[in-house]
Amino acid sequence: MSTGTDPLAPLAELPGVSESVAEVRKAVDRLYGHRVMRRRAPEVTGEAALRGARASAALSGADWPLEEVRRRSDFSAGAEERTVGGALRISAEAGQLLSVWRTSPLQVLARLHLLAASDPGAAAGPGAATAAAGRPRRAGESPEELFPSELSPVEGVAAAPSDPLLGEFEPSADQGQRGVGAALPPAPPADEVAARLDQLAQLLATRPSGVQGGAPALVTAAVVHGELLALRPFANYNGLVARAAQRIVLIAEGLDPKAICPAEVGLVELGTAAYREALAGYVSGTPQGLARWIAHCGLALRLGVRESTAVCEAMQRGMV
Repeated sequence: MSTGTDPLAPLAELPGVSESVAEVRKAVDRLYGHRVMRRRAPEVTGEAALRGARASAALSGADWPLEEVRRRSDFSAGAEERTVGGALRISAEAGQLLSVWRTSPLQVLARLHLLAASDPGAAAGPGAATAAAGRPRRAGESPEELFPSELSPVEGVAAAPSDPLLGEFEPSADQGQRGVGAALPPAPPADEVAARLDQLAQLLATRPSGVQGGAPALVTAAVVHGELLALRPFANYNGLVARAAQRIVLIAEGLDPKAICPAEVGLVELGTAAYREALAGYVSGTPQGLARWIAHCGLALRLGVRESTAVCEAMQRGMV
């Protein structure tokens, strides 16, 4: 039940956040106005889901070529296969969880993790569901590494302020020197995770449902994404779950109702060092750190818009 006030709204007043929100809105509106969207929107949605799933799996250590993901049908053979399969299952079902998200976000998170950690077609063994699937980790259980492999940024992405879809972005001066970004603190213990998950669920359930007086969709999505990565509530697949939750928020809040803006693609293009560094800003809780995280999520979303714009252009030329 909404209280009429949004505790996330002040985040929209942080330096640079309003500009990020405006740039994202402009880019998304431009994509939705593409002529291909009038005739082939479901196809664009399907392609965005596939590319987003591939990218999310890459961030979780399974960096497969897009065509390999498109070609495969069996994702139970090994760890990378299960990661890719989990990302695809999450992507396929995320849109069906919208009605539950507003009132029971924890139920949705449990479902997302169950999809990631389980393979309905696998026999008992490495690919089958485990006892931990769908439940937060317990005392004494440690989460897997968020970034098991390093992905380098795509050449020219962070240094292309003239791109109308990207706007201005300045990486930190030492980002390139560090190579692996800022170090993250250890995941919180299980009891703190449970308390903070409850707080997050309450926040999402009580914030106003309308746009007036509420935080922009980008801000809300970035907070959900960042909080889940910071908490690492499950024993594994936390990255897949957090990025899927961000996508659900963007759909539910009306910024990307057709799910055609795969922010996961942008996160890959920016590289894991920048991702980790921005997340460290969120975890710090400082105004500068929070603003940097929101800006990073916004830039990733605009890069996802650019990806889907290229898909639309290819469809228009008859190449897809």
